[in-house]
Amino acid sequence: MTAEQVVIPDIGDAKDVEVIEICVSVGDRVVENDALIVIESDKASMEVPAPFEGTVTDISLALGDVVNTGDSIATLDVEAAAETAEKTEESHSDVPQEENAKPERSKQDTVSVPQPSTQREVPAIEPAKVDGASVYAGPAVRKLARELGVDLTRVSGSGANGRIVKDDVKAFVKHSFTEPGSIPTGKGFPSIELPDFSRFGEVEKVPLTRIQARGAENLSRSWLNVVHVTQHDEADISELEEFRTKLNSEVDNRANRLTPVPFIIKACASTLIEFPQFNSSISSDLKSLIQKRFVNIGMAVDTSDGLVVPVIREADRKGVREIAIEANKLATAAQEKKLKPTDIQGATFTVSSLGSIGGTGFTPVVNAPEVAILGVARMTTKPVWMNGEFRPRKVLPLSLSYDHRAINGAEAGRFVQALVSRLVDIRKLVL
Repeated sequence: MTAEQVVIPDIGDAKDVEVIEICVSVGDRVVENDALIVIESDKASMEVPAPFEGTVTDISLALGDVVNTGDSIATLDVEAAAETAEKTEESHSDVPQEENAKPERSKQDTVSVPQPSTQREVPAIEPAKVDGASVYAGPAVRKLARELGVDLTRVSGSGANGRIVKDDVKAFVKHSFTEPGSIPTGKGFPSIELPDFSRFGEVEKVPLTRIQARGAENLSRSWLNVVHVTQHDEADISELEEFRTKLNSEVDNRANRLTPVPFIIKACASTLIEFPQFNSSISSDLKSLIQKRFVNIGMAVDTSDGLVVPVIREADRKGVREIAIEANKLATAAQEKKLKPTDIQGATFTVSSLGSIGGTGFTPVVNAPEVAILGVARMTTKPVWMNGEFRPRKVLPLSLSYDHRAINGAEAGRFVQALVSRLVDIRKLVL
């Protein structure tokens, strides 16, 4: 009998992810790649599969627990799995069907199984250091305090043994804006006070998903920190559409047909090579640009849980067809909540397309620490003056939002013009 421990795999820079579903119970037999749990970060939900076959003898966490890379998930008995299979085959003909059958598990059954806690008791520590290093608070609370500019040594903890929880930080920020003479936090902003809407009619409070809530926080942080400017333009993609239509006519499988998005991603990757300042991040002290020597394009995908941005790596080294195949796989994985942590990390530039929905243009919010994002609206047919006459042309609206601290208006204008020229004449994508 060999007991093997299964732990949370490398989830990159994601921290304090929540366990939103436990897919197995003690005694279950699993095979390699069977889902053990589902975790959710601020960017996506993802399954954690079994790395090998075995029988679950212990589950180390509970629904709602917060975990990180290396935390224990469960213990699998490897040899017991083989023995169970042999016994099942031997006893199948002797045992009545109702006894041999295993009841189907439901999500509710999984949740009701008592789970041992993995949290360790931490002794209370009196605040001593000005930077809050000795404050009794968890990583998530410290992160929130840094984002709001709160000095944790000034916050009173309401948790066990004086532990500071998120509500304590939020209450401190609220107090600093509502009470005269209170201590300023530096970065905190007062929330909008809502009226009692029920006075005007029936209302319903619908909770946001974890991804939607974290997305709202990230967007607020980006909007408050990034100096947003948006450059608008249009690209005549008539030749591109003619070429794309020809390619699709040669493909029988509808799933393999090309949309304009892979061409746009490829054009962006090519343009980023020419304008490396758009493929960078501005340093925290605002004194330098961190230019990346790789081009990873984030692709915004709308899911039932909220907006997810999987990443197409090394897009500058891939052809349009290869980008299309990868984009389809990532979009499907996002919809099915099967994205891996590495699938949503490392983007240097983002493309957000609303072409299938509509609109003549919009202002996308930069996904910090990136410094630029391209918004793509719906293609339309417009009369364009060409060679002394109006001709119907397929025109694509583009909106480039950028961080004005890292990029000036002239640079943005040149970037958009270079991008448009690549979309107008796709032969330039091979140069």
